[in-house]
Amino acid sequence: MRVLITSDIFPPEVGGPATYVPMIARELTGRGHSVRVLTYSSTSSDASDAARGFKIERIMVGGSRLRRLSRAFVRVAANAWRAEILYVNGLLVETTLVNLLLRKPAVAKVVGDLAWERARDKGWIADGFETFQRAWYGWRVELRRALRTWALSQMRAVVVPSVYLREAVIGWRVDRNRVHVVPNALEPFADDTAPEVLPLTTKHRLITICRLTGWKGVDGIIEAIDALPDVGLVVVGDGPEQSALEALTRQLRSTDRICFLGRVARERIGGYLGACDLFVLNSRYEGLPHAVLEAMAAGLPVVATRVGGISEAVEDGVNGHLVEPGDVDGLRRAITETLEDADLRARCQAAKLEIGRRFSRDVMVQATERVLEQARG
Repeated sequence: MRVLITSDIFPPEVGGPATYVPMIARELTGRGHSVRVLTYSSTSSDASDAARGFKIERIMVGGSRLRRLSRAFVRVAANAWRAEILYVNGLLVETTLVNLLLRKPAVAKVVGDLAWERARDKGWIADGFETFQRAWYGWRVELRRALRTWALSQMRAVVVPSVYLREAVIGWRVDRNRVHVVPNALEPFADDTAPEVLPLTTKHRLITICRLTGWKGVDGIIEAIDALPDVGLVVVGDGPEQSALEALTRQLRSTDRICFLGRVARERIGGYLGACDLFVLNSRYEGLPHAVLEAMAAGLPVVATRVGGISEAVEDGVNGHLVEPGDVDGLRRAITETLEDADLRARCQAAKLEIGRRFSRDVMVQATERVLEQARG
């Protein structure tokens, strides 16, 4: 197959799609397919691009929104005409509009609700993911929701990482027979060497890895450990909430116990996981986050919110604890209980290999390849 993969982010950016897209592109190339990746990017190129084994074209995100969209339409058209199948991991609306003319078979991967995320980012709504699925809003929000649903309705298939997201997508009036659950897979870290310096002197060290947006709930983690003087927190990631989170840390006089690392190259994340005792994700919604799987594969117990597809990987009391979103007291108790539970932590260490088998890259790639080939016809 000649496959064009579109994405909103790509390394050196970090995040789920920035982990998934290079991996699936590399694996499909290794299986004999011709793969091109088209991505939005803050850089025109990266030193690692030439060594990846597939072609990468970056669309610069600078300038006005109109200029960015114009560049995207031109580059999608230039790349899509030679493809046999489009695998849409980003640029969803842009690719779908161009494809009205090209009529190429297309598959989309959905890892969340972009309409909800953008409405929250812009401050148009304050509601959570579940409420958003049922409520009605003003024209700006409804327009984005309609565009999302329309674009997905043009796809021959939709891939989601969890049963939870499958039900959400079906709720957007997408034909259930076209929605396929393919769980995320683990991408091994090239280097799991512990960092030379981790500026925390606390007895226990937690780590969270996420984009710093409001719905990731990092403020709740900071508040939860405020009453736990022996617990420190490593925050990996950046985003629009970073300044507010740093201000909260100063307000609580916790700057010596909370370390903001910002964006970290993916090959170094394994080392940070290995240097910590517990992974925490306090998100208000998720599909099936790569960061949770990576933490489990590193042998860390996970404390996370009972949202999205997280409960499809984390079993309460077995390999971590699940808490309700927004429950800071419950989060604090779960952190304390997990740190005090030596048996649970030992089970997590012993289960590392099983996690790798359960979320096997080969299984995920085969399932994805099968969906793409069926959609191509």
